[in-house]
Amino acid sequence: MKPKIEDVAKLAGVSPTTVSRVLNNRGYISDKTRDKVQEAMNELNYFPNDVARTLFNKRSNLIGLILPTTANPFFGELTFHIENICASLGYKVLLCNSLNQVDKEEKYLEMLLRNQVDGIIVGTHNRGILDYHKQGLAVVAIDRYLSENIPVVSSDNYDGGKTATELLIHNQCQCIVLIDGIGELETPARLRRKAYMDLMEQHGQTPIIYEIAEVFEQNSYIPILNDLFTEHPEVDGVFATNDLFAAALWNEAKKRNKSIKVVGYDGTETLRTLLPELTTIKQPIKSLAEAAIDILIKEIEEEFPDLPLETKLPIQLIKGTTA
Repeated sequence: MKPKIEDVAKLAGVSPTTVSRVLNNRGYISDKTRDKVQEAMNELNYFPNDVARTLFNKRSNLIGLILPTTANPFFGELTFHIENICASLGYKVLLCNSLNQVDKEEKYLEMLLRNQVDGIIVGTHNRGILDYHKQGLAVVAIDRYLSENIPVVSSDNYDGGKTATELLIHNQCQCIVLIDGIGELETPARLRRKAYMDLMEQHGQTPIIYEIAEVFEQNSYIPILNDLFTEHPEVDGVFATNDLFAAALWNEAKKRNKSIKVVGYDGTETLRTLLPELTTIKQPIKSLAEAAIDILIKEIEEEFPDLPLETKLPIQLIKGTTA
């Protein structure tokens, strides 16, 4: 039979109310009493009821995290940092891989609401399908514009795109191609493309863009890359807006014995381990997680004054041998 709070109180020689105050960190409790209660809990193998504590504190200490897929190295590393930081603050994370599917995101939101999460961090692509604020939830977006009132945290995408394109131009590339996802949504990440377009215009070069629709299905990259090399055999420089695109392009170029300069974007530990020669724009992934959680906690605690609606963190150029 599972031990109850009354059993802990009896063994510790205190009242059930005192045990409850220890569990919920309410009111003054001496160190001696706190130690007695903890010893009794350990001896009885007693674990507090999280649901009951939620009702008592009016907080679940749960954070929802909706991302396209943690199979992508960027989102995988981001999830690692978010979970780690949340754990240090006493929060648990409910992870939702949406694969950018509207119906999955809607079901995940319903699940998060049923679990009474204190807030949600969102990194999905489908803008406007979830009216989070109607639920009175604290929400922060990472690299996504969800609404005018939801704070967004991102790297300085324009500076990243500018730095990548400038490097290829500096390296005397005459035909520079951009590989990007489908450009339907207005997101901070789309500024990488804008920077490329601006720099190409400034230097009198013709922008060439190839779009990959299925961003998270690597098998879909190959036909697009085949088209690129067939239609533009003169290509000598590529800016890929994420490292997976860049790695696929680099490998395809090597198969064709084609000399080409490549710059990626993200700079995750995974890609830098598997393809250390890749020149890339490194996002401050841990800092993105820290900033998102800091803003979310302030929303949860209702510290709304002066919360920034947009936070841009600096990027870093990691030079390899590909550019």
